[in-house]
Amino acid sequence: MEAINVEEYYKNAHALLKGHFLLSSGNHSDTYLQSAKVLENPKNAEILAQALANQIKESKIQVDCICAPALGGILAGYELARALGVRFIFTERVEGKMNLRRGFEVAKNEKVLICEDIITTGGSALESAQCIQEKGGIIVAYAGLANRGFCKRVNGNTTKKPECKLPDDIPLFALEDFIFNMYEPNDCPLCKSGSHAIKPGSRGN
Repeated sequence: MEAINVEEYYKNAHALLKGHFLLSSGNHSDTYLQSAKVLENPKNAEILAQALANQIKESKIQVDCICAPALGGILAGYELARALGVRFIFTERVEGKMNLRRGFEVAKNEKVLICEDIITTGGSALESAQCIQEKGGIIVAYAGLANRGFCKRVNGNTTKKPECKLPDDIPLFALEDFIFNMYEPNDCPLCKSGSHAIKPGSRGN
């Protein structure tokens, strides 16, 4: 299987941003991956999702359905479902809790893969997984176009960090690891220099 240079896709889409960013986790970083800029080109979305689907197919894991946490995971999740030939649903946050809405249902013991655009600590993906499990579904894998390096992906070179919230017994598939600086807000050198963190992601912008 031919390797894909995911970093080049982000750079070409001007989606590998440098600055001072507030992440969904509440931490700060000097680098941000804006997947929406990459996925606004349907051809990019198709190519990246197909590469991710190839990894999953090689693993021989059976997947009946892809579920993505809204809003960030929807485009990546939909394209991955299309590449795997399975149905697609998404969870969304209602009063702070992930829920299935819009008539989406999960069959008992249905095998579900949770897909994000970027896996950082895996918090949102885990919330979606818990929602699916409450409906009777079985989580067989997690996936993302890119992995921030806190969680260990299949065939990756990083080790799992304490910040990772994903379980050890369920595989994580991603195309590439991106290791960037990340700081707690009360110990952020960018803040100490007088810079103000901005939120370019799907929540709070």
